[in-house]
This record gives sequence, structure tokens and C-alpha cells, in this order.
Amino acid sequence: MHCDIYRSSKKDEMYLYIARPDYPNDDVEGQDPLENVPEGIRTVFGKPTFVMHLELSQSRKLARVNVLHVLDSLQTKGFFIQMPPEGFINPSDEPEGLRGA
Repeated sequence: MHCDIYRSSKKDEMYLYIARPDYPNDDVEGQDPLENVPEGIRTVFGKPTFVMHLELSQSRKLARVNVLHVLDSLQTKGFFIQMPPEGFINPSDEPEGLRGA
């Protein structure tokens, strides 16, 4: 399963995996990557910043999440949201868009 990963502009260490089931034959350029994500999540997530494209499989290891959970969510919902680590404190009080990339 191919997916694109985006970083949140509002919450440090929050990432959104977006399914790309038709990759490389899909044309996502110019589309809103969050168009199939519920409005509540979109609001909390803020402006998406592209991080990378990945090909996931059951044997691939991910740093903070179980790849099987990610694959299941991508197949059933079309997206997976990776929350910040528990206990993570965001010392930044800067408005959206002013934090470094």
C-alpha cells in the first residue's frame, strides 16, 4: 500500500498518512490531500505539509506505530492519523505557519 505522509501545522509530532491505492497511476497534483478526511480532524490538523511518500507492507517497521494498524486504517478509511507521543509537551506558542519547517 502506497501512502503520502503529511505533518500537522498545528500540533508538533502529529502526522497524517493518506492512502494512494492507485499509485503511480493516480494524479493527485493540485488536489487537497485531506479531502477525504473528516472535517473535525482537518480542523485540528491544520495545514498539511508533505513529508514523504512510503510503500507500506506488513514487514515494514515504523518508528512509533504498528504498521498493521496503519495498513488497516488506510484500507478502511483512506487515512491514518499518528498522534504525538504521550507526554509530549509543545513549548511553542507561535501561531500556525511561523514554526520552522
